[in-house]
Amino acid sequence: MKKALITGVTGQDGSFLAELLLDKGYEVHGIMRRKSVLDYGNVSHIADKINLIYADMTDIVSLIRAMNISQADEVYNIAGQSFVATSWEQPLVTTDVDALGVINMLEAVKTVKPECKFYQASTSEMFGRVQETPQTENTPFYPRSPYGVAKLYGHWITKNYRESYDMYACSGILFNHEGERRGKEFVTRKITDAVARIKLGLQDCLELGNMDSKRDWGHAKDYVNAMWLMLQQKEADDYVIATGETRSVREFVERAFACADIKIRWQGAGEGETGIDETSGQIVVRVNPKFYRPAEVEILLGNPAKAERVLGWKREISFDEMVSRMVKNDINLVKAERAN
Repeated sequence: MKKALITGVTGQDGSFLAELLLDKGYEVHGIMRRKSVLDYGNVSHIADKINLIYADMTDIVSLIRAMNISQADEVYNIAGQSFVATSWEQPLVTTDVDALGVINMLEAVKTVKPECKFYQASTSEMFGRVQETPQTENTPFYPRSPYGVAKLYGHWITKNYRESYDMYACSGILFNHEGERRGKEFVTRKITDAVARIKLGLQDCLELGNMDSKRDWGHAKDYVNAMWLMLQQKEADDYVIATGETRSVREFVERAFACADIKIRWQGAGEGETGIDETSGQIVVRVNPKFYRPAEVEILLGNPAKAERVLGWKREISFDEMVSRMVKNDINLVKAERAN
């Protein structure tokens, strides 16, 4: 039986990955931070099947302890401060966790079990002000946020340890991947949660920032499968994981409201733009400049050709299906919330 250690196991990606590995017969260990209130997050339903270990990415002693306990054959480093907007408000915390936390975990692996395979969660935000479209594994990086900069350190130190210590260490450059377990601070979940509340009469309007930003959106369930595939190869390497399709925030909004049978008519342009429900005449979407980033990333579009060719990876959940799942799930969650 293979043993896996997942950092950030209680988050969106960590929970989907834990489910995948359990299905494949792994002994799964997961790192979680100690809080004043016990919170299993997205793994509440499988908490009894996972060996949960208290540790912190900024505390190398606790990570070495986690490696000693788990004796992992594979480590999936998914933990991090992953909300871009927060990285401007807390740049040092973001750096400590998303940059230095990676080298802490690498050192823990190297110290306890250097033959262990290591996966690093890199991100399309490292491309930032994109130097070419679509982006591939060879596209130059130009991060546009403290988050992107911190993640770039994690990406390069992973490559450095691979080349310096002959460790099996690889990075998945994952483009935006969403799902029903995404945190509500992220724009996609903010949209689908608002759609559910507007549909059920509990909210009047959704406020957003840049509606013209374009992203390559896939479902997290498909993307964690790519993580696993990366660690099953003979040699470690880095891979772009993406859909090869890009859509604007406005398109995501339109699709989400359509899933709830609310038709939108757009009025105005720029910062004063509004989306109006054609049936009721109610403003359901309003652009608010306070949600703009200090430095915008206008478009991200990945080319997953290498992952498809080498890993045999392909996505199975379409954009429309992803949005539909998120809206239906949030409608059910809001109904349950209202019932209580």
